[in-house]
Amino acid sequence: MDATKLTADLWQALQDWVIHHGLTVVLIVIGAVMALRLSRAIGARVVRAASDDDETTTTEREKRAATMSQIINTATRIIVWSVAGLMIAREFGMDIGPILAGAGIAGLAVGFGAQSLVKDCFSGFFMLVEDQIRVGDVVQAGGKSGLVERLTLRTTVLRDLAGTLHVIPNGHIDTVSNMTYGWSRAVLDIGVSYSEDLDHVFEVLRRTGNELRSDPEYARMITDDLEILGLDQFGDSALVVKCIIKTEPLKQWSVAREFRRRIKVAFDTENIEFPFPHRTVYHRVEEPLAVLTGEDAARGGPQKYRWSSAVAGGAWPHSTASEDTSSE
Repeated sequence: MDATKLTADLWQALQDWVIHHGLTVVLIVIGAVMALRLSRAIGARVVRAASDDDETTTTEREKRAATMSQIINTATRIIVWSVAGLMIAREFGMDIGPILAGAGIAGLAVGFGAQSLVKDCFSGFFMLVEDQIRVGDVVQAGGKSGLVERLTLRTTVLRDLAGTLHVIPNGHIDTVSNMTYGWSRAVLDIGVSYSEDLDHVFEVLRRTGNELRSDPEYARMITDDLEILGLDQFGDSALVVKCIIKTEPLKQWSVAREFRRRIKVAFDTENIEFPFPHRTVYHRVEEPLAVLTGEDAARGGPQKYRWSSAVAGGAWPHSTASEDTSSE
């Protein structure tokens, strides 16, 4: 009889809790899920509003919108589930006052004990506020380089050309080098033979650059004409000419590759020689005699010289190596 009454009392208490608190817990969970979906919908709407419907290029507005959308969704998720957890705990009869007070003390202890975590978050906050990097940028940070795939208050996630994913704590980033902020630039060092006429070379380069910019496929990538800075250095086997092309962000590598291909075709057509190493090797053979007289004695004996040229190319200047062989 006592067991039956105890079971009935427990069942009645459970029914009362479900009626007065269970539905509230369900509503809290539903509200949290709806808030998260609303946050994601707002983020997606912001991204769509910033989009220019051109999938071939990513504008600065699109990068900033994608970055802010990720940050808003992450922050909203943390806040919503933290508040929902406290509300559910109260429905289970827990006094959240001491929990909040303990959380404050724990936060202070964590602040002292996890200074690197706090540093990461502060660094990430200022990186976002100052708009140093955005999702979709190509950057060098923390000793790594790659495309920014994700950016949070604590970490920056990069993926390099080989597909390797690098997760870098923001507190470890001392310097950020953004290679695609606003615009980019293709820098090319073009070597030609010492025997070439540089004025003719400049003319061919300008013509090739104009043809590249006139190509509809690359016209939207290039924002300014080719600029030839001039003769940059005297190399071991080449005269090095430096050129620059201003491009849209992320397009400098595609433009540089195509420009190099066209330079090869144009130089072949104009018979402009590309440099390659050139080496001449001299062989000296000495044939001393048993009896030396006159000038032979003064020179150390009659000598026979012969030389041959081992040429790997026709560019000038060249390095010279000598070899001595003696026969007894």
